[in-house]
Amino acid sequence: MTTWIGKLIDFPIETLERSDNPFAMVTLAHVQAKRTRHRPEERFQSKRSLIRRLHEQGFDRQRVIDLFRFIDWVMRLPKHLDDQLIQEILEFEESQKMPYITSAERYGEERGRLLGIQIGLQEGRQEGRQEGEAKLLQRQLQRRFGALPEWVQEKLVQADSRSLETWSLRIFDARNLEELFDEPV
Repeated sequence: MTTWIGKLIDFPIETLERSDNPFAMVTLAHVQAKRTRHRPEERFQSKRSLIRRLHEQGFDRQRVIDLFRFIDWVMRLPKHLDDQLIQEILEFEESQKMPYITSAERYGEERGRLLGIQIGLQEGRQEGRQEGEAKLLQRQLQRRFGALPEWVQEKLVQADSRSLETWSLRIFDARNLEELFDEPV
């Protein structure tokens, strides 16, 4: 076994390139990321080469996906180059009948879907809180002023949280519904 002592960036790249060890790919990606820092075109070429090598090494599908994620994380590209690289990878995989990165796309789609669900839930909670606030204010207004006219019902349905909060505080001082709603919100 050969021992090497020094900086990782000085490690002989040829040794890493000849290896079929996944850790060699990780190390190579790290070294190339350091060497191409602030040189996006060179990084693009290097990243493309590394990703093609993943396919050529004969790694199983999951290992390709895992290594791709690491390479993609460590060797970030400007959006236009990243888009170009993804297109090239998809074309290469299609020609080789190796849909590995499409699973990475699915991963991205899944993250986007989950983010959409999370945003939807937050919006739903907000709407639910607003509806609850409006119903509570409606009951308080009915108790204080009796039956509510249609225009008050419409204001409550269309109100945002800030308006509902303001009106719920004014209910204590307003002498009538017009006074409660007429003041600037």
